Amino acid sequence: MAQALGFGRRYLKAFCKGFFVAVPVTVTFLDRVACIARVEGASMQPSLNPEDGQMSDVVLLNHWSIRNYEVQRGDIVSLVSPRNPEQKIIKRVIALEGDIIKTIGYKKKYVKIPHGHIWVEGDHRGHSFDSNAFGPVSLGLLHARATHILWPPGRWQKLRPKVLPERQPIQNEQE
Repeated sequence: MAQALGFGRRYLKAFCKGFFVAVPVTVTFLDRVACIARVEGASMQPSLNPEDGQMSDVVLLNHWSIRNYEVQRGDIVSLVSPRNPEQKIIKRVIALEGDIIKTIGYKKKYVKIPHGHIWVEGDHRGHSFDSNAFGPVSLGLLHARATHILWPPGRWQKLRPKVLPERQPIQNEQE
């Protein structure tokens, strides 16, 4: 009986050591490197959730790739909602700082994206709460870049940057 108690204590001690190492490592990884997220809503259709809301896509969000706020036009990004800091939204980067963009229903017809900001839109025009509602977004609100669709298995794919020709900036200072 005493031998069984000794084994139990050793097992518990080893489990606790492993637990107290694994939890901080896991939390750090999920916060700094990558995590997964379920995409809700129709704002990114047809790129994400194409089945009319019947099944949500699950995407890999890469935090590491945006650590220096390096994004490009066409990237799908996760960001803190400018209107509700408790909520994260997922949108496509349409324009970068210095670009001039023709808006869709924003208070100004044309907007020059200020330094340290980007313009984001959902792919499903008219069904998206995006920069056309709240304007340019601070790079500080960026959370991660969506790089892959992980679920459902039939939709596994790498997400590639793309901007429709009609949504290209009118002028960009980087070029």
